[in-house]
Amino acid sequence: MDLLQPLNLPPFPFKISDQNGQLTLFDEIRKKNIIITPEEWVRQHFVQYLIKYKNYPRALIKLEGGMKLNSLQKRTDIVVFNTDGKRILIVECKAPSVTIDQKTFDQIARYNMVHQVSLLAVSNGLQHYYCNIDHHKRQYQFIEDMPAYIKTA
Repeated sequence: MDLLQPLNLPPFPFKISDQNGQLTLFDEIRKKNIIITPEEWVRQHFVQYLIKYKNYPRALIKLEGGMKLNSLQKRTDIVVFNTDGKRILIVECKAPSVTIDQKTFDQIARYNMVHQVSLLAVSNGLQHYYCNIDHHKRQYQFIEDMPAYIKTA
């Protein structure tokens, strides 16, 4: 397993260091060094993709936010808010070795029962899926690409 394997996301010059035999990178969102795991590698690349290519403001992104789901404590990989503090996007990241399957979509759908956002993304760094959710009509539609951030008034 190559921790720093190339992904199907734009490369980014992370500040990587070796701390006692463990590779870490500086997380610009959490403002600290994070141990690099395959899932973290995907999460960090996806965050940079959102910021640099889709114009999502860094200040509106939260990583590994806690939430309660049926009295269980869970963590959402990436949550993006609008300027009013309303959640607008959740992203579920998996390691590149993890196949994105129905279980992955079920997981993010359960998280969205709490968050109630209209845009979902799932990525293992190699494959990415994006979905618009219409909660009023109780419908969803897969879309080809991650929409760019649109500032709300």
